Amino acid sequence: MGGKGTVFLAGTGPGDPKLITIRTLEIIQQADVILYDRLVNRELLRHARADARLIDCGKRSGRHTRSQDEINRILVEEAEAGRMVLRLKGGDPGIFGRVGEEAACCAERGIPFEIVPGITSGTAAPIYAGIPPTYRGVSSSVAFVTGHQHTGADRAPDWAGLAGSVDTLVIYMGVGNLPHIQRTLLANGRPADTPVALIRWGTLDGKQETLTGTLGGYRRQGP
Repeated sequence: MGGKGTVFLAGTGPGDPKLITIRTLEIIQQADVILYDRLVNRELLRHARADARLIDCGKRSGRHTRSQDEINRILVEEAEAGRMVLRLKGGDPGIFGRVGEEAACCAERGIPFEIVPGITSGTAAPIYAGIPPTYRGVSSSVAFVTGHQHTGADRAPDWAGLAGSVDTLVIYMGVGNLPHIQRTLLANGRPADTPVALIRWGTLDGKQETLTGTLGGYRRQGP
């Protein structure tokens, strides 16, 4: 294996395996090593080579299978051994997927890499629920926002600014801080009758659930 291998940082889409791109599927079929996240649909791993090494890098709130530093180390070591390495993420790797950190790590070590976009849940889940993020005459701007309450060196979302400057807010990972987000948006002028939808299991056949209502409260949609 004379030279360095290549690292591919790719997104599988939001959950429905049919929403994967052809490019990402090609890489799954060819990769020597695949580091996959918790949100990757396991059906897609069936396309991997029989001799491919599969490494679980799943992350849940407060519990990580592997730290980001360890993931970076594995990417580097496997590529330096001349292997084709795939870092497989749910959704789009550029939307809260930490792809910038992993790409920077590869660049620092002189390892060739390619970033392959995917469909993000922030657009796919609303569309599957029949809610377009933009709508002529209603919404002409969209912001993707993390719902985590950041501490330390991380910069928290500017809820005050977002409340009055963006028509549609797509909030990822916001359930844990939902009361805080709701109160803060209302306190900064977002009308209480603003339409709201909470979606989980986005795009998964028979599993997606949607709660709809207003910023001042919501109701369950469906059975």
